[in-house]
Amino acid sequence: MTLQFQPDMQVKPDVAAFFDPQTNTISYVVKDPASNSCAIVDSVLDIDYAAGRLSYESADKIIEHVKTNGLTVEWIIETHVHADHLSAAPYLQEKLGGKIGIGDQITIVQDTFGKVFNEGTEFQRDGSQFDRLFADGDTYQVGSMTAHVMATPGHTPACQTHVIGDAAFVGDTLFMPDGGSARADFPGGDAGVLYDSIQRVLALPDSTRLFMCHDYGPNGRDIKWETTVADEKAHNIHVGGGKSRDAFVAMRTARDETLDMPKLILPSLQVNMRAGDVPTDKDGNPMLKVPLNKL
Repeated sequence: MTLQFQPDMQVKPDVAAFFDPQTNTISYVVKDPASNSCAIVDSVLDIDYAAGRLSYESADKIIEHVKTNGLTVEWIIETHVHADHLSAAPYLQEKLGGKIGIGDQITIVQDTFGKVFNEGTEFQRDGSQFDRLFADGDTYQVGSMTAHVMATPGHTPACQTHVIGDAAFVGDTLFMPDGGSARADFPGGDAGVLYDSIQRVLALPDSTRLFMCHDYGPNGRDIKWETTVADEKAHNIHVGGGKSRDAFVAMRTARDETLDMPKLILPSLQVNMRAGDVPTDKDGNPMLKVPLNKL
């Protein structure tokens, strides 16, 4: 597969990772080595779902890092609408500034789950809750660094990989080599499309650093979040070694049928399709819905 662009492998962004053990999510602060500009990727808002309480410990660690190092946040990036954790994007934007960006296919996700949650006409399904909707092939700047946006759907329609110099932030498109790939059975997901998207990622230069959004420590190993294109091509248990599209689709489909829904899927989707804002009732009180027999 041919790349639409050539990443500048001489640019090596400084990447600070923040692991959230409650959701096995890794968030990133991506700094331009030539300036104090940075982007935040896939932040986490803490929730005690049983108690109905939100808190900000995970986001505050990012804020402390940014302020301690004198960084300027230019972008707050969502690689997709997460189904397993809530985004802290509005909280981070309030404290640090920056623009919130996501893939332009968010409108499909909003339409699909707007129906699931029986949202009224006041819920806009045009992506206007976000500051920027990225199309496949778009670019944006983080200081002197040019970030390239690659559409990598399959897990969800709005999934994207953000390539910044020699680093790529893949969201849920790939896991570490011993973790394989993400599920493709959510509404709008497609295992064949996911395979094609993974091939786009693996067409990046072999030395490209790949940063995962999740890791679950398979077989009891320590949590990890960074690998390379070469390592994924050689060793990924789902797509490595040149595994065919048909074999991947068969494996992924069978595996997905055995998986439970993520514990936080209901609050996550409601919040994340709103760019991290919590929905409210008619009196303006923060309120989440629990639709029955919809997923």
